[in-house]
Amino acid sequence: MEIPTIVGAGLIVIGVGIGIGRIGGSAMDAIARQPEATGKIQTAMLIAAALIEGIGFAALFVG
Repeated sequence: MEIPTIVGAGLIVIGVGIGIGRIGGSAMDAIARQPEATGKIQTAMLIAAALIEGIGFAALFVG
């Protein structure tokens, strides 16, 4: 593997990690504010995290 490919893959992984971390943090804030909506918030969080992870995998394959 060439250096630019490795750097690009690293940036993709960092971006995905930051995105999923922000989703998790925001979901925990929302659950703390409205505990009765926990199920809906968790469902939306998991769907968004899966989409971000899928985009990260696609970007790795393209790279």
